[in-house]
Amino acid sequence: MTMAEHDDETMPCPYCGKDIYDDAERCPNCENYISREDAPSRPSPWIIVGVVLGLAAVAYWVLR
Repeated sequence: MTMAEHDDETMPCPYCGKDIYDDAERCPNCENYISREDAPSRPSPWIIVGVVLGLAAVAYWVLR
């Protein structure tokens, strides 16, 4: 298989079903990342909750 033939291989997007290239990181139609490894990392919601509760505890302690 030549490089040009490899570039034309497509598969359906797992989210919208439209054809995308095999090596695509994101679907150009629905903008979803194809795999979790390609998606940007997000902080865990529990970290955010912990920070907010910690700040509330400090504010309570200072203002008491």
